[in-house]
This record gives sequence, structure tokens and C-alpha cells, in this order.
Amino acid sequence: MTSSFVIIGAGLAGAKAAEALRDKGFDGKITIVGDERHLPYERPPLSKDYLAGNAEAESFQVHDAAWYAEKNVELRQGVKATAIVRDEKQVTLDDGTSLGYDKLLLATGASPRVLPDTAGIHYLRRIEDSDRLRELFGTAAKLVVVGGGWIGLEATAAARQAGVEVTVVEALELPLITALGPEVAPVFADLHRAHGVDLRLGVQVEHISNGGQSKRIRLGDGSVLEADAVLAGIGAKPNVELAEAAGLRVDNGVVTDASLRTSDPDIFAAGDVANAYHPFLGKHVRVEHWANALNQPAVAAAGMLGKEESYDELPYFFTDQYDLGMEYLGAIEGHDRVVFRGDVAGREFIAFWLKENRVLAGMNVNVWDVTDPIKALIRSGKAVDPERLADPGVALEDLA
Repeated sequence: MTSSFVIIGAGLAGAKAAEALRDKGFDGKITIVGDERHLPYERPPLSKDYLAGNAEAESFQVHDAAWYAEKNVELRQGVKATAIVRDEKQVTLDDGTSLGYDKLLLATGASPRVLPDTAGIHYLRRIEDSDRLRELFGTAAKLVVVGGGWIGLEATAAARQAGVEVTVVEALELPLITALGPEVAPVFADLHRAHGVDLRLGVQVEHISNGGQSKRIRLGDGSVLEADAVLAGIGAKPNVELAEAAGLRVDNGVVTDASLRTSDPDIFAAGDVANAYHPFLGKHVRVEHWANALNQPAVAAAGMLGKEESYDELPYFFTDQYDLGMEYLGAIEGHDRVVFRGDVAGREFIAFWLKENRVLAGMNVNVWDVTDPIKALIRSGKAVDPERLADPGVALEDLA
């Protein structure tokens, strides 16, 4: 009897899972279900090159249409899964049909958190969102960005490069302070100030009102901003509704083991929605970044085929803002110091987060081809000499 595998979620993780299943020799039925009408695509360009007008949508498709036909992968576009009936191994869809499965993968991703005053507010998650912002950059004079995280700052950079005046409102004392800590986050605050961005830090939005073609944004300190448009980048929440209704274990995402298996042995999860146990870090981790959606599906596919593998890739993300390019590896939680190597003021450096002189994470800014030695330093778990770590004359390979 031919096995049938269903993948819910037609983004990068879903498409890479189908690819991995075929690469690993699975010749059964594969169906991908997604509520977007586009071919599966990668999302980082939506706030980077595509938003800036430097890339076409076809360039970040995971596969072209011919690939799905050649690999005999059924792609159900514009269709939403409404329920998982575990005891019958069925997925019901909003077009009235249902799909039976032997193994199921949840790659449902995440959705933007929304502001209470949400009418007319822009969010950035899908191609259509990026298209609307690109059009806006050609007509708007002033933009307010609520949230100083990665999405908000990348969109800010694209808007400034398009000549739009931008004010960023961030409730915390620095943009990216949660991700980078107080030692490194000022790099990005200084970067945006240098490009004319008005940063309003340590203050929250109290109310947003529409005034014809403009918006008034009242802040907690009593000040009022006026803008042509507002973009909210206040984080994302994992799309766990299906999993929760099906009785799967959910806690900040769909909880999985290291093989990406959920509390149901026939259901797996990958990408933004998966809160997976990380063997190296020794805890569950949910990472909303491209690398997990790219790499986790191969491990999930192995598990669906009965071949146990573990996902232990270090958390990785990257950003491009103005003339700054950055890569980050690891997890900074618990660090007790930061060591810089290179020219911080010139934004050409590596930052290392240490705990008891062991490297927990590293971030290279406009310095390239160093991710492998940074990864080796983190994985070694060995104490390093901070002075040698800070010295560009000492090869990173010699420190691991």
C-alpha cells in the first residue's frame, strides 16, 4: 500500500520537506497544503532586497512550478487546513475536502502580532505585504515603524533608502536589546541614527487614529507623531491553532523532540512553529529565522521515514541594513561579558558573547567567511583567553 504524507504549510519549510522526502527515496504521495496562491517562497527578501526593489519574486521561489510536477508533489494552493482528526488520520480543508495521511508535517509558520488599533496598519509577512510597502515608499513622505526588531529595522532601512522620513517607536531602551543585549544593540541604534532615523526609545504607542490621508500616533510620553503610514513590527506568534485543537503539546509553538516529532508519533513540526529540543543547548528552542525553515525539514523527513536524526544546528540569522551586513550564530542567554574584535565604530567587527570565558554566540558585521571558526568556538565549549579573542592578529581557528 502506498504511503501518503501531508505537509501543512506551503512556505520554505514545507517545500524543503517535500524535497528532502524525495531525496531520501520516498516514492509515496506527497501533498502540500497552503493558503497562499504563490509557489512556496523564502521570506527574508520581503524585508530586504525585494522590499528595496532589487529582486524579483521568482528569484526567491524555493522551486519553480515544473519541479513539483517532476517530483510528483501535489501543491494545494489557496487552501487552508481547518482541522486534524488524529484518530482518523485525516486533515480537513476549507474547500470541503479532506486528506488522509500516514505521516503529517506541520510547517504552519508564524503570524505577525497585531496592534490594538489595527485598522489601516501595515504588517510584513507575505509578498502582498511587501508589494504594498514598496508602493507606499513611492508615495509616502513619513512612515512610523512600531517595533525595533529585525523586521522593523530592515523595513526602516529600505524606506530610508527610498527617501522616506522614518520614526521608529520601540518600547524597550534600545532596538534589538532582547536579541543582542545592551552591549551590542547600540551598534544598530547608531546605524539608524546615522541614516537620519528618529528613534523614540523606551516609549509605547497609546493610540493610532486615522485623519484622512494621515495618521496620528499618540505615545505614552504624551508626544504625538504624524505620518502617512504606520508599519508594525512587534514580533510574531506561532500558528499553533491546528495543533492545539488536535490535542498536541503546545508551549510557545508545537513542542517536539530533537527529531522534530510532536507528542503524536505520526506528526512532526518544522520551521517557525516548532519549539524543538536542542541537544547541544540542552533546552527547547523556537527560532523564527530562515535557517531553521531551511534545515529542519531534512531531519523531520528522516523521522517521517523512520530514520532517527537530531536537529542540533546552532541558531543562525542574518540581516542587511544600509551598508551593514551581519551573520549571527549561537544563543546569548546567560552571557557575562562581550568581547569585540575589530573596528566597532567603523562597523567592521566580530562580537562574541561569553560565559565564564566560553563562547556562547558570535556575530560578524561586515566581516566574512568566519562562521565556521565561530561555530567551532561555540561547539568546543572550551574557555578562551578574552585578550587573544579580541586580537585580530590571532586566527580564530587557533582559539578553538
